[in-house]
Parts: sequence; C-alpha cells; structure tokens
Amino acid sequence: MMMACGGGTRPANTDTLAQTTQGDSLPAPSKSMNKFSKVIGWESGKTPVAPEGFTVAKFADGFNNPRWIYVMPNGDILVAEASTKPKVKEKMAAVASGKAKSQNLGNSADRITLLRDTNGDGVPDSRNTFLANLNQPFGMLMLHSNFYVANTDGLLMYPYKENANTISGEGKKILELPAGGYNNHWTRNLLAAKDGKHIYVSVGSGSNVAEHGLENEVRRANILEINPDGTGERVYASGLRNPVGMDWAPGSNVLWTAVNERDELGDELVPDYITGVKEGGFYGWPYSYFGQHADPRMKGDGKDLVAKAIVPDVPLGAHTASLGLAFYTGEAFPDKYQNGAFVGQHGSRNRSALSGYKVVFVPFSGGKPSGEPEDFLTGFIADNDKGEVYGRPVGVAVAKDGSLLVADDASNTIWRVTYKK
Repeated sequence: MMMACGGGTRPANTDTLAQTTQGDSLPAPSKSMNKFSKVIGWESGKTPVAPEGFTVAKFADGFNNPRWIYVMPNGDILVAEASTKPKVKEKMAAVASGKAKSQNLGNSADRITLLRDTNGDGVPDSRNTFLANLNQPFGMLMLHSNFYVANTDGLLMYPYKENANTISGEGKKILELPAGGYNNHWTRNLLAAKDGKHIYVSVGSGSNVAEHGLENEVRRANILEINPDGTGERVYASGLRNPVGMDWAPGSNVLWTAVNERDELGDELVPDYITGVKEGGFYGWPYSYFGQHADPRMKGDGKDLVAKAIVPDVPLGAHTASLGLAFYTGEAFPDKYQNGAFVGQHGSRNRSALSGYKVVFVPFSGGKPSGEPEDFLTGFIADNDKGEVYGRPVGVAVAKDGSLLVADDASNTIWRVTYKK
C-alpha cells in the first residue's frame, strides 16, 4: 500500500535521554498522557547550554516562527519562517477562551529571510526578505543555478543570480504536493542527490495513524525522488510517518532522515528516530512501528507489509519531536563531533513529562553510528513541573565557518554555537 502512497559549565542534567527505548525491548502500549508546554521566552542574557568549551550566542532574532535553516554555497543563511495554520474553528475557539489575543492566531509569515555576515564576525550585517508570499515554505535548495523552495502544496523553482539579496517574480511550480496535514505535518523538506541528478522530497502523513482513511494518504509518509525539473517522480522510501530532516552521512552514499513517530500509545511509545534510508524500503507506518511491532489500532491489517518493515537505526526517545538533522562537516568542533549528526528535538505534548526540547548529538564513524545519542544543547526547559520552556529548537545547520546554527521557532531566535580551541 504505502509504496504507492503516501555557554558555561553544564549543570546537573535532569533533561536526559533516559526515555530512549531500544527497538528489541519496547514496552506494551499504555494509557496516553499529555503535558503541554508554555513558552515563556528567554530572559535577558540567558541562552541554551552547550558542553564545556562551547559558547552559545544569539545570532539573530525578531523572526516570525523561524523553523528551518539552509546554508547557501556562498555562506548566506536562509531562514524559512512558517507555521501551522489552525482551522477557522480552532482560531475562534482560542480567541473565545482567551488563549489568543486576536484572530491572528497561527498566521504564517510565509517568507524566507536572508542573513549575510560579510566580515565573518558571527553577526549578520545584512538582512533581507529573500522570498515572500509563499505557502508554508520549509525545505530550500540551491541546484544547477536554480533555487527551489518546498511549499506545503508544491515545489517551486526560481532562477538564481549569484549573491542575490532577494528573488522577485513568480516561481515555476514543478511538482504538486498533498497540502496540509495532522499537527505539523505540513512541512516538505528537500535534499539534492550527491551528483545533482535528483531531488528528494519528504512528505509526512496526513494523520496520526491513518484514522482519516488511507485514501487521504496518497503520496504521503514517503520520501519521493524526482528529477530537477519535477519529472520522474517515484517513491524512494515509504512507511515514514513524518520524515523531516534529511542529509547525507559523510563517508557514505546513504541518505539519512529524522522521523517524528506516532502518538497515543503511551509515554514510551513510539521512539522517534534517525535512520539510514534504504532505497525501496518500508518503515512500518501506519501498520507497525519500529520494525514489526504491530500497531493495535490497525487491527491486523497490512500483515505483508509489517513482515518486511525495517527497524530504524537510532532511537531518540518517544515524543521528542526529533525533526532537525545535520551532519557536522565543519572543522571548528573537536574531533569527536566530526561527521556526527546533530538532531533538533522540538518537543511534543503526548507524554506525562516534557520530552525533547534540546539538540542531541549522535557520533558517527565511516558513515555509521558509533555511539549512543548524547545531549548537546539543553536548557530550553525552564520548569518541568509547570511545563514552562524558554524556547523550542527545531532546524539545525552547519554554517560555512563551522559553527552550528539552531532555529528556535518558539522564541523567534537563531542560536549560534561555537568552540574555542
């Protein structure tokens, strides 16, 4: 079915990876719990916390939901500003309840902002609207003198002039995509093949576990492969509930993705994960999770697909909302970080305690994981009991100077992490 559809010293840390569950010892489904976070914003002078030797500083702020970061070949930093668009009834209910101050709740900026640091001091000295009037933009890509942006409903291609501050005019829509989706599954990410001959497009599911019918999941829960002109679409891999971050593991020809797994099966189910993606592989959604663990809500459907469901490579804890993914290819960080993966965990609500709200690091060697995930950027949680958080990290990217950039969409900030040798 799915093959055809769709700084400073670190304090004592209570925000750990203890909830990570290995695929061969998953617990049974249990009662689903919720704990919603309240964003209180960062106090003046306060930043997230990185390991000793690293410094965290504000790179830029004043955005409107900066969700994703793309580093251009010339070093320019592009920031996609977009957000979930609540339905009209949801907007009105929030206004009536006093949770929203106006009916502008959830308005998406629908733009891409360009930041340029011309003197290399780690502070942008120019800022421009690179593209506007988009429709929930997310993935960005520069390829063959063209700039691509993935709206929630399609892929646009624009001619690009080197070092341009802005792009004007209408883009050519080269691919229609199924729009919208459950929670934040409106995101569509992009990655070019190493040889530039193909583009990979991630499309999350339109539901938690196909509760609206599989007919509404066509071309979803997949990574699609297309030609640079939008033709030749095929399913590269399927059964991926919400694949978001994508990158190539250094030292290999393997595409890796960060996947946001399903809800409502209890505190410890289902682990989000990063995994090397096998061409033609099926990863379980909606019939099974983390390999061949059948989802009880599917009532035994899809047994043939469950039998061949692939176990993901690295579990990252249940309900962490692991979305961002970037392999470290810079030279500014210590050796242990070379070629490893940074993962932005946005945090979610379907757990009795806050889960995620940090950036984790997974060491790699020879293109394969070589150690357990470890906390890298923490301090986003202000008060676990009260559910208060300063911000929520999501997109991660390695800048041309080797620093790590982290998009904190809840506080409208881009953080910059550097290391002093």
